[in-house]
Amino acid sequence: MLTKRQELILKMIIKDFTDNHEPVGSKTIMAQLPIKVSSATIRNEMAVLEDKGLIEKTHSSSGRIPSTLGYRFYLDNLVESIQIPKEIYQKVMFNLDRPFHQVNEIVEEAAKILSDLTSYTAFAAGPELNSVVVTGFRIVPLSNRQIMAILVTSDGSVKSQVYAIPRGVSGSEIEKAVRLINDKLVGRSIFEISTMSLNDLVGTIDGDNSSANQILELLEDVFKDVASEQLYVDGQINLLNNYDASNVDELKSLYQLLDRDSYLTNLLDLNEAVEQPIDEFPVQVRLGNELPGDLLKNYSLLTASYSVGNHGNGVIALLGPSNMPYSQMISLMGYFRNELAKKLLDYYGNFQ
Repeated sequence: MLTKRQELILKMIIKDFTDNHEPVGSKTIMAQLPIKVSSATIRNEMAVLEDKGLIEKTHSSSGRIPSTLGYRFYLDNLVESIQIPKEIYQKVMFNLDRPFHQVNEIVEEAAKILSDLTSYTAFAAGPELNSVVVTGFRIVPLSNRQIMAILVTSDGSVKSQVYAIPRGVSGSEIEKAVRLINDKLVGRSIFEISTMSLNDLVGTIDGDNSSANQILELLEDVFKDVASEQLYVDGQINLLNNYDASNVDELKSLYQLLDRDSYLTNLLDLNEAVEQPIDEFPVQVRLGNELPGDLLKNYSLLTASYSVGNHGNGVIALLGPSNMPYSQMISLMGYFRNELAKKLLDYYGNFQ
Protein backbone atom coordinates (compact mmCIF):
# COMPACT_ATOMS: atom_id res chain seq x y z
CA MET A 1 0.00 0.00 0.00
CA LEU A 2 1.08 3.56 -0.66
CA THR A 3 0.41 6.68 1.36
CA LYS A 4 -1.61 9.47 -0.24
CA ARG A 5 1.57 11.50 -0.70
CA GLN A 6 3.36 8.60 -2.39
CA GLU A 7 0.38 8.09 -4.70
CA LEU A 8 0.42 11.78 -5.55
CA ILE A 9 4.15 11.72 -6.34
CA LEU A 10 3.74 8.62 -8.52
CA LYS A 11 0.94 10.34 -10.43
CA MET A 12 3.12 13.44 -10.91
CA ILE A 13 6.04 11.35 -12.21
CA ILE A 14 3.78 9.56 -14.70
CA LYS A 15 2.17 12.82 -15.84
CA ASP A 16 5.48 14.65 -16.29
CA PHE A 17 7.13 11.71 -18.06
CA THR A 18 4.12 11.41 -20.37
CA ASP A 19 4.28 15.13 -21.21
CA ASN A 20 8.05 15.51 -21.61
CA HIS A 21 9.46 11.99 -22.16
CA GLU A 22 12.32 12.78 -19.78
CA PRO A 23 13.27 11.35 -16.35
CA VAL A 24 11.62 13.32 -13.53
CA GLY A 25 13.63 14.78 -10.64
CA SER A 26 12.58 15.82 -7.13
CA LYS A 27 12.76 19.56 -7.90
CA THR A 28 10.36 19.15 -10.82
CA ILE A 29 7.89 17.33 -8.57
CA MET A 30 8.27 19.89 -5.78
CA ALA A 31 7.38 22.71 -8.20
CA GLN A 32 4.23 20.92 -9.40
CA LEU A 33 2.86 19.31 -6.23
CA PRO A 34 -0.31 20.96 -4.89
CA ILE A 35 1.05 20.49 -1.33
CA LYS A 36 4.15 22.05 0.23
CA VAL A 37 6.86 19.42 0.68
CA SER A 38 10.65 19.75 0.83
CA SER A 39 12.91 18.36 -1.87
CA ALA A 40 14.48 16.00 0.69
CA THR A 41 11.08 14.57 1.62
CA ILE A 42 10.25 14.03 -2.02
CA ARG A 43 13.58 12.23 -2.55
CA ASN A 44 12.79 9.95 0.41
CA GLU A 45 9.35 9.16 -1.00
CA MET A 46 10.85 8.50 -4.42
CA ALA A 47 13.28 6.08 -2.78
CA VAL A 48 10.30 4.21 -1.30
CA LEU A 49 8.58 4.08 -4.68
CA GLU A 50 11.80 2.79 -6.24
CA ASP A 51 12.18 0.10 -3.55
CA LYS A 52 8.63 -1.04 -4.34
CA GLY A 53 9.54 -1.29 -8.03
CA LEU A 54 7.07 1.42 -9.11
CA ILE A 55 9.68 3.81 -10.52
CA GLU A 56 13.21 3.24 -11.81
CA LYS A 57 16.41 5.09 -12.54
CA THR A 58 17.76 5.44 -16.07
CA HIS A 59 21.55 5.42 -16.50
CA SER A 60 23.26 8.07 -14.36
CA SER A 61 20.36 10.53 -14.36
CA SER A 62 19.05 11.62 -10.98
CA GLY A 63 15.52 11.53 -12.37
CA ARG A 64 13.12 8.61 -12.34
CA ILE A 65 10.67 7.11 -14.83
CA PRO A 66 7.63 4.90 -14.17
CA SER A 67 8.25 1.15 -14.33
CA THR A 68 5.79 -1.32 -15.83
CA LEU A 69 4.71 -2.18 -12.29
CA GLY A 70 4.22 1.54 -11.62
CA TYR A 71 2.01 1.93 -14.66
CA ARG A 72 0.02 -1.13 -13.59
CA PHE A 73 -0.53 0.31 -10.10
CA TYR A 74 -1.51 3.65 -11.60
CA LEU A 75 -4.00 2.08 -14.03
CA ASP A 76 -5.54 -0.14 -11.36
CA ASN A 77 -5.77 2.47 -8.61
CA LEU A 78 -5.08 6.06 -9.61
CA VAL A 79 -6.06 6.84 -13.20
CA GLU A 80 -9.00 9.20 -13.63
CA SER A 81 -11.07 10.02 -16.68
CA ILE A 82 -11.07 13.59 -17.96
CA GLN A 83 -13.34 15.78 -20.04
CA ILE A 84 -12.92 15.23 -23.79
CA PRO A 85 -12.05 18.49 -25.63
CA LYS A 86 -14.92 19.96 -27.65
CA GLU A 87 -13.00 19.67 -30.92
CA ILE A 88 -12.72 15.90 -30.42
CA TYR A 89 -16.50 15.63 -30.06
CA GLN A 90 -16.92 17.64 -33.23
CA LYS A 91 -14.47 15.51 -35.24
CA VAL A 92 -16.14 12.27 -34.17
CA MET A 93 -19.62 13.55 -34.94
CA PHE A 94 -18.55 14.97 -38.30
CA ASN A 95 -16.96 11.71 -39.45
CA LEU A 96 -19.79 9.46 -38.24
CA ASP A 97 -22.60 11.73 -39.38
CA ARG A 98 -22.78 10.62 -43.00
CA PRO A 99 -24.62 7.86 -44.87
CA PHE A 100 -23.18 4.35 -44.72
CA HIS A 101 -24.39 1.43 -46.83
CA GLN A 102 -23.02 -1.47 -44.74
CA VAL A 103 -22.17 -2.15 -41.12
CA ASN A 104 -18.58 -2.91 -42.13
CA GLU A 105 -18.24 0.58 -43.61
CA ILE A 106 -19.12 2.10 -40.23
CA VAL A 107 -16.72 -0.19 -38.37
CA GLU A 108 -13.90 0.47 -40.83
CA GLU A 109 -14.45 4.22 -40.51
CA ALA A 110 -14.34 3.85 -36.71
CA ALA A 111 -10.81 2.42 -36.89
CA LYS A 112 -9.73 5.27 -39.15
CA ILE A 113 -11.21 7.95 -36.87
CA LEU A 114 -9.53 6.52 -33.78
CA SER A 115 -6.17 6.30 -35.53
CA ASP A 116 -6.44 9.85 -36.87
CA LEU A 117 -7.39 11.25 -33.45
CA THR A 118 -4.58 9.54 -31.56
CA SER A 119 -1.80 8.82 -34.10
CA TYR A 120 -1.80 5.27 -32.71
CA THR A 121 -2.75 1.95 -34.30
CA ALA A 122 -6.52 1.46 -34.03
CA PHE A 123 -8.65 -1.70 -34.27
CA ALA A 124 -12.40 -2.07 -34.73
CA ALA A 125 -14.64 -5.13 -35.00
CA GLY A 126 -18.38 -4.96 -35.56
CA PRO A 127 -21.25 -6.39 -33.52
CA GLU A 128 -21.62 -9.31 -35.93
CA LEU A 129 -18.25 -10.54 -34.74
CA ASN A 130 -19.38 -13.79 -33.13
CA SER A 131 -22.45 -14.31 -35.32
CA VAL A 132 -20.45 -15.02 -38.49
CA VAL A 133 -20.34 -18.82 -38.70
CA VAL A 134 -19.12 -21.38 -41.20
CA THR A 135 -21.98 -22.61 -43.41
CA GLY A 136 -20.04 -24.72 -45.88
CA PHE A 137 -16.61 -25.93 -46.93
CA ARG A 138 -15.39 -27.83 -49.96
CA ILE A 139 -12.25 -28.57 -51.96
CA VAL A 140 -12.00 -28.44 -55.75
CA PRO A 141 -9.09 -30.28 -57.48
CA LEU A 142 -7.23 -28.05 -59.93
CA SER A 143 -4.47 -30.46 -60.98
CA ASN A 144 -2.62 -33.49 -59.66
CA ARG A 145 -0.80 -31.36 -57.13
CA GLN A 146 -3.11 -28.37 -56.59
CA ILE A 147 -6.45 -27.86 -54.86
CA MET A 148 -8.70 -24.89 -54.16
CA ALA A 149 -10.30 -24.62 -50.73
CA ILE A 150 -13.65 -22.76 -50.67
CA LEU A 151 -15.14 -21.49 -47.42
CA VAL A 152 -18.67 -20.04 -47.17
CA THR A 153 -19.89 -18.07 -44.16
CA SER A 154 -23.29 -16.98 -42.87
CA ASP A 155 -22.81 -13.36 -43.95
CA GLY A 156 -22.64 -14.48 -47.58
CA SER A 157 -18.86 -14.26 -47.89
CA VAL A 158 -17.02 -16.79 -50.03
CA LYS A 159 -13.28 -17.20 -49.45
CA SER A 160 -11.08 -19.33 -51.67
CA GLN A 161 -7.41 -20.19 -51.55
CA VAL A 162 -5.17 -22.36 -53.74
CA TYR A 163 -2.80 -24.87 -52.14
CA ALA A 164 -0.06 -27.17 -53.36
CA ILE A 165 -0.73 -30.70 -52.07
CA PRO A 166 2.14 -32.26 -50.08
CA ARG A 167 3.61 -35.32 -51.76
CA GLY A 168 2.17 -38.60 -50.57
CA VAL A 169 -1.28 -37.18 -49.81
CA SER A 170 -4.05 -39.14 -51.52
CA GLY A 171 -7.48 -37.99 -52.67
CA SER A 172 -9.16 -40.10 -49.98
CA GLU A 173 -7.16 -38.36 -47.25
CA ILE A 174 -8.19 -34.97 -48.60
CA GLU A 175 -11.83 -36.09 -48.61
CA LYS A 176 -11.49 -37.30 -45.02
CA ALA A 177 -10.16 -33.90 -43.93
CA VAL A 178 -13.02 -32.13 -45.72
CA ARG A 179 -15.62 -34.41 -44.07
CA LEU A 180 -14.12 -33.71 -40.66
CA ILE A 181 -14.20 -29.96 -41.24
CA ASN A 182 -17.84 -30.07 -42.35
CA ASP A 183 -18.88 -32.38 -39.52
CA LYS A 184 -17.14 -30.46 -36.74
CA LEU A 185 -16.88 -26.83 -37.91
CA VAL A 186 -20.06 -25.98 -39.83
CA GLY A 187 -22.13 -23.81 -37.51
CA ARG A 188 -19.14 -22.65 -35.46
CA SER A 189 -18.08 -19.01 -35.13
CA ILE A 190 -15.21 -17.96 -37.39
CA PHE A 191 -13.48 -16.36 -34.43
CA GLU A 192 -13.83 -19.48 -32.32
CA ILE A 193 -12.11 -21.38 -35.12
CA SER A 194 -9.45 -18.71 -35.71
CA THR A 195 -8.14 -18.89 -32.15
CA MET A 196 -7.45 -22.65 -32.25
CA SER A 197 -5.78 -25.06 -34.64
CA LEU A 198 -8.03 -27.18 -36.82
CA ASN A 199 -6.48 -30.33 -35.36
CA ASP A 200 -7.51 -29.20 -31.87
CA LEU A 201 -11.06 -28.44 -33.01
CA VAL A 202 -11.82 -31.54 -35.07
CA GLY A 203 -9.68 -33.97 -33.07
CA THR A 204 -6.80 -36.14 -34.18
CA ILE A 205 -7.63 -38.30 -37.17
CA ASP A 206 -7.72 -42.00 -36.25
CA GLY A 207 -5.19 -44.43 -37.65
CA ASP A 208 -2.10 -43.80 -39.71
CA ASN A 209 -3.32 -40.61 -41.35
CA SER A 210 -0.56 -38.09 -40.73
CA SER A 211 -1.07 -36.84 -44.30
CA ALA A 212 -4.70 -35.97 -43.55
CA ASN A 213 -3.51 -34.08 -40.46
CA GLN A 214 -1.10 -32.23 -42.74
CA ILE A 215 -4.05 -31.18 -44.88
CA LEU A 216 -5.85 -29.79 -41.82
CA GLU A 217 -2.80 -27.71 -40.90
CA LEU A 218 -2.53 -26.50 -44.48
CA LEU A 219 -6.18 -25.42 -44.66
CA GLU A 220 -5.93 -23.40 -41.46
CA ASP A 221 -4.88 -20.31 -43.45
CA VAL A 222 -8.23 -19.92 -45.18
CA PHE A 223 -10.02 -19.76 -41.80
CA LYS A 224 -7.47 -17.29 -40.40
CA ASP A 225 -7.90 -15.06 -43.46
CA VAL A 226 -11.68 -14.91 -43.07
CA ALA A 227 -11.29 -14.03 -39.38
CA SER A 228 -8.82 -11.23 -40.09
CA GLU A 229 -11.18 -9.70 -42.65
CA GLN A 230 -13.75 -9.10 -39.90
CA LEU A 231 -11.23 -6.92 -38.04
CA TYR A 232 -10.34 -3.47 -39.33
CA VAL A 233 -6.94 -2.01 -38.51
CA ASP A 234 -5.76 1.51 -39.29
CA GLY A 235 -2.50 3.33 -38.63
CA GLN A 236 -0.20 0.29 -38.42
CA ILE A 237 2.71 2.47 -39.48
CA ASN A 238 2.21 4.62 -36.36
CA LEU A 239 3.82 1.91 -34.24
CA LEU A 240 7.14 2.72 -35.89
CA ASN A 241 6.97 6.23 -34.36
CA ASN A 242 7.89 4.78 -30.98
CA TYR A 243 10.83 2.63 -32.07
CA ASP A 244 14.53 3.32 -32.04
CA ALA A 245 15.22 4.09 -35.69
CA SER A 246 18.84 2.96 -35.30
CA ASN A 247 17.75 -0.62 -34.52
CA VAL A 248 17.10 -1.72 -38.10
CA ASP A 249 16.53 -5.40 -37.24
CA GLU A 250 13.81 -4.60 -34.69
CA LEU A 251 12.14 -2.20 -37.10
CA LYS A 252 12.06 -4.90 -39.79
CA SER A 253 10.66 -7.44 -37.33
CA LEU A 254 7.95 -5.06 -36.17
CA TYR A 255 6.96 -4.20 -39.73
CA GLN A 256 6.69 -7.89 -40.63
CA LEU A 257 4.67 -8.50 -37.48
CA LEU A 258 2.22 -5.75 -38.43
CA ASP A 259 1.75 -7.32 -41.83
CA ARG A 260 0.48 -10.56 -40.28
CA ASP A 261 -3.29 -10.20 -39.93
CA SER A 262 -3.58 -13.36 -37.83
CA TYR A 263 -1.14 -11.92 -35.29
CA LEU A 264 -3.23 -8.76 -34.96
CA THR A 265 -6.42 -10.81 -34.55
CA ASN A 266 -4.88 -12.92 -31.80
CA LEU A 267 -3.29 -9.87 -30.16
CA LEU A 268 -6.71 -8.32 -29.68
CA ASP A 269 -8.22 -11.61 -28.40
CA LEU A 270 -11.61 -10.68 -29.81
CA ASN A 271 -13.61 -13.51 -28.27
CA GLU A 272 -12.50 -12.55 -24.77
CA ALA A 273 -12.99 -8.84 -25.46
CA VAL A 274 -16.66 -9.10 -26.47
CA GLU A 275 -17.43 -11.23 -23.42
CA GLN A 276 -16.16 -8.61 -20.94
CA PRO A 277 -18.94 -6.98 -18.84
CA ILE A 278 -19.38 -3.77 -20.84
CA ASP A 279 -20.50 -1.46 -18.02
CA GLU A 280 -18.31 -2.93 -15.29
CA PHE A 281 -15.07 -2.84 -17.30
CA PRO A 282 -15.56 -0.20 -20.02
CA VAL A 283 -11.89 0.10 -20.99
CA GLN A 284 -9.24 -2.58 -20.41
CA VAL A 285 -5.49 -1.82 -20.53
CA ARG A 286 -2.81 -4.43 -21.17
CA LEU A 287 0.80 -3.30 -20.79
CA GLY A 288 3.70 -4.51 -22.92
CA ASN A 289 4.74 -7.30 -20.56
CA GLU A 290 1.16 -8.59 -20.76
CA LEU A 291 1.24 -8.75 -24.57
CA PRO A 292 2.72 -11.61 -26.62
CA GLY A 293 6.33 -11.24 -27.77
CA ASP A 294 9.16 -8.88 -26.83
CA LEU A 295 8.61 -6.52 -29.77
CA LEU A 296 5.67 -4.85 -28.04
CA LYS A 297 7.30 -4.51 -24.61
CA ASN A 298 7.17 -0.69 -24.84
CA TYR A 299 3.52 -0.57 -25.94
CA SER A 300 0.08 -0.79 -24.37
CA LEU A 301 -3.23 -2.07 -25.72
CA LEU A 302 -6.49 -0.39 -24.71
CA THR A 303 -9.64 -2.39 -25.46
CA ALA A 304 -13.29 -1.39 -25.11
CA SER A 305 -16.40 -3.41 -25.91
CA TYR A 306 -19.64 -1.79 -26.99
CA SER A 307 -23.19 -3.10 -27.16
CA VAL A 308 -25.61 -2.78 -30.07
CA GLY A 309 -28.51 -4.42 -28.25
CA ASN A 310 -29.88 -7.56 -29.88
CA HIS A 311 -27.39 -7.20 -32.71
CA GLY A 312 -24.49 -8.17 -30.43
CA ASN A 313 -21.29 -6.62 -29.10
CA GLY A 314 -18.34 -5.12 -30.92
CA VAL A 315 -14.81 -4.08 -29.97
CA ILE A 316 -12.54 -1.09 -30.47
CA ALA A 317 -8.89 -0.93 -29.43
CA LEU A 318 -5.77 1.25 -29.50
CA LEU A 319 -2.16 0.09 -29.56
CA GLY A 320 0.28 2.82 -28.61
CA PRO A 321 3.34 3.63 -26.49
CA SER A 322 3.41 2.62 -22.83
CA ASN A 323 3.89 6.27 -21.83
CA MET A 324 0.68 7.38 -23.55
CA PRO A 325 -1.63 9.83 -21.73
CA TYR A 326 -3.89 7.17 -20.24
CA SER A 327 -6.52 9.51 -18.78
CA GLN A 328 -7.13 11.11 -22.16
CA MET A 329 -7.08 7.81 -24.07
CA ILE A 330 -9.38 5.99 -21.64
CA SER A 331 -11.83 8.91 -21.72
CA LEU A 332 -11.71 8.99 -25.52
CA MET A 333 -12.32 5.24 -25.77
CA GLY A 334 -15.22 5.43 -23.33
CA TYR A 335 -16.84 8.23 -25.30
CA PHE A 336 -16.13 6.77 -28.74
CA ARG A 337 -17.56 3.33 -27.98
CA ASN A 338 -20.86 4.94 -27.00
CA GLU A 339 -21.00 7.07 -30.16
CA LEU A 340 -20.17 4.08 -32.36
CA ALA A 341 -22.92 2.03 -30.68
CA LYS A 342 -25.43 4.85 -31.29
CA LYS A 343 -24.46 5.08 -34.96
CA LEU A 344 -24.86 1.34 -35.44
CA LEU A 345 -28.22 1.31 -33.63
CA ASP A 346 -29.40 4.09 -35.95
CA TYR A 347 -28.22 2.08 -38.94
CA TYR A 348 -30.04 -1.08 -37.85
CA GLY A 349 -33.12 1.00 -37.05
CA ASN A 350 -33.47 1.91 -40.72
CA PHE A 351 -34.30 -1.72 -41.51
CA GLN A 352 -36.93 -2.33 -38.86
